[in-house]
Amino acid sequence: MNIIEFFELSAGKWFSQRTLHNLKSGQLQAGKSNLIIDTLPQTDAKVIQLCQQHHIDPTTISEGFRLTWDGITEGNSNQQKGSAILVPIINPEHPQAGQLLQSQGTNPNQSLSGSYSFGEDEVLTIITESPNFYVEERLWYLMPNLRLRTSIVKNNTGLTQASFCSEIRMGVQ
Repeated sequence: MNIIEFFELSAGKWFSQRTLHNLKSGQLQAGKSNLIIDTLPQTDAKVIQLCQQHHIDPTTISEGFRLTWDGITEGNSNQQKGSAILVPIINPEHPQAGQLLQSQGTNPNQSLSGSYSFGEDEVLTIITESPNFYVEERLWYLMPNLRLRTSIVKNNTGLTQASFCSEIRMGVQ
């Protein structure tokens, strides 16, 4: 499996249950959300814009992906909604690894670049770093309609969080 196949397999509507652990305070929170993953052609305006921000020729990629979510976390009555555009840039010399361009929907001009790799066990690892934070996510399928995800988030204030999510496909768009 490669990154394109992984995200194509992810296309559709998912229900996600999350446990979040603040490693500094020991606080635990539960959350749930709906997640929709759509495939975007290389000609999509947002895909082109994201590639251009990172000086990547959009004709060299095969496609991009849009994630939209809405959810709630225990103890927080505010609905959490958002979206992101992801564009994988496959390393031609090592197709199991590459760069992952990311743009948050609230500010498409502010984007990030991370790295990804696939292990022999078909676990996708995504690492995104900036001067202010570090995020490492691991995603894998137990079955085509059941996906698991873990993440570690560290920021420059000393906050460190770990999370575990189980995601169940509710339907294909």
